Amino acid sequence: MTSRASSLLIVGAGPAGMLAGLLFARAGVPVRVLEKHADFFRDFRGDTVHPSTMEILDQLGMLGRFLERPHARLERAQIRLAGRDWKIGDLTHLRTPAPFIAMMPQWDFLDFLRDEAAAFAGFALEMNAAVTGFTQTDRRTSGVTLADGRVIVADLVIAADGRSSIARRLLPLEVLGAPMDVFWFRIGKANKSSGALRGSIAAGRMVVLIDRASYWQVAFLVPKGGADAVKAKGIEWIAGEVAAAFPDLTFSPNALDSLDDLHLLTVALDRLTCWHRPGLLAIGDAAHAMSPIGGIGINLAIQDAVAAANALAGPMARGEPIDGLLDKVQARRLFPTRLVQSAQKLAQDAIIGRVLGGEAITRAPLAIRLLDRFPLLRRIPGRLIGLGIRREHVTSGTA
Repeated sequence: MTSRASSLLIVGAGPAGMLAGLLFARAGVPVRVLEKHADFFRDFRGDTVHPSTMEILDQLGMLGRFLERPHARLERAQIRLAGRDWKIGDLTHLRTPAPFIAMMPQWDFLDFLRDEAAAFAGFALEMNAAVTGFTQTDRRTSGVTLADGRVIVADLVIAADGRSSIARRLLPLEVLGAPMDVFWFRIGKANKSSGALRGSIAAGRMVVLIDRASYWQVAFLVPKGGADAVKAKGIEWIAGEVAAAFPDLTFSPNALDSLDDLHLLTVALDRLTCWHRPGLLAIGDAAHAMSPIGGIGINLAIQDAVAAANALAGPMARGEPIDGLLDKVQARRLFPTRLVQSAQKLAQDAIIGRVLGGEAITRAPLAIRLLDRFPLLRRIPGRLIGLGIRREHVTSGTA
């Protein structure tokens, strides 16, 4: 007699939640993904799809269809420091199906994952389904309660609902801290696309430009808690700071119309010390909030989703108990999480906090000078950003 497949609830329809839903449904597990919003349209929500993520799509036979959707490509990175531009990263030599960062609005990526997941009979997505708590049976998470009063039961709940996840009320959290917040906004381009990620560092100012073909997506860093003080200086001051950071670029006039164009990201760097309890597993930002440094948060979360499916989808499809397997996901993903967060904290403490505090850097560090001088060395940061550490490969099968 064939055992009934275990059921799965996923809280949060971000990239990690949607890909996890796709992978589990592909393996024959009945999946329902719950999303509190009515749609996916939220701007400046992690638009970078890295080569490691596109490797996963390639393994699933989906990469070609993904690349048919409109996107921009970033292949190189450079930074303006101590009065000049330095080339610091190159992804073009990566041995991977897509050796570049694909810039695609997150809602388009989520639309793509939803369309692909819909091919599997066991997949269901419910919008306007805000989860307010978990249900417990015999000291085990057995489902969720919704804002509309409904209770949905499942054999496993995966929390993929970001740094504000309700799972963080139940699981222990370690805070690493961050000295900055970030204003995201758009500014018009007057020149052709360069395919590069550009940064500028000067005393009291850090700005990053992401090439989006027809415009620049701007990350304007401010000291932690200093957003109101920056806004008080006015939109003209902010636009002037961006222009001063990149004197070789020409920006479209009136690209910033008002302070309403600014979108604040409150930066957090932390991680759960235990990602699970019976019946419940946290992945992605719910398990580890990442700094925006390197733009790797989404891609690390997607690696978590693949690891979770690799460890759990087969046993769940066979109706086997899985509480004893939940620790395998954390054991697999904790090392790269710690390593990336350690690098981000080092950058925050050694550079970002000091610069935003007004300290001037008059000479580029040796590592920056070496990367600029020797093109071969630029492949190293390109590989670390593009492919990460301990990247996952899909081993969960199809039903």
